[in-house]
Amino acid sequence: MSAGKFIALEGGEGVGKSTQGRLLADALRARGFEVVMTREPGGTPGAEAIRALLLSNEGEGWGARAEALLFAAARADHVEKLIRPAMMRGAWVVCDRFVDSSRAYQGGGGGLSDSDILTLHTIGSEGFLPDRTLLLTVDPEVAAARLALRDGENADRIGGRSADYHASVGAAFRRFAAAEPGRFSVIAAEGTPGDVHGRIMAAIAELIGQ
Repeated sequence: MSAGKFIALEGGEGVGKSTQGRLLADALRARGFEVVMTREPGGTPGAEAIRALLLSNEGEGWGARAEALLFAAARADHVEKLIRPAMMRGAWVVCDRFVDSSRAYQGGGGGLSDSDILTLHTIGSEGFLPDRTLLLTVDPEVAAARLALRDGENADRIGGRSADYHASVGAAFRRFAAAEPGRFSVIAAEGTPGDVHGRIMAAIAELIGQ
């Protein structure tokens, strides 16, 4: 049995990662693949517990360094207990966010160096990376409108940060994609969910063998 593939969906708030992850999983299952859908932070009981700590609006919150350590710890558990075992049995793993979100949010937005974030990832997850990272991009005005419909006044601790913070996050994602074109596919996320899904399927056609 051949090992499965690991696909991560990345991007800022309101780009449609969750919707596109579900559509991608359905399309892969229709082609006969076992698919595991998961998210970061989360995916395992331990990582979900850390997620609650990170995203809750209660208390004083965390500094960028503490956030980075918590995300790295959650990811280490996620990779060891869910992602790698699923791939070893031949499943495809579709993940809503992975290490590039830490690089963009705690690095680009929070001011930590990219090398420090990647060092944590090397320690926690042995530098494990997706076979393909799908970076969904959308105009900030479109993202804001989507978030207003989705969250109203109930954004989580990270999603509710300033426009400048999120602009820095978006710029960081674009830098990563430009630096690693072999791993990243940049997907324009405007249009209908079906339009975006079609772009994603075209971007991963060679992984599927089409």
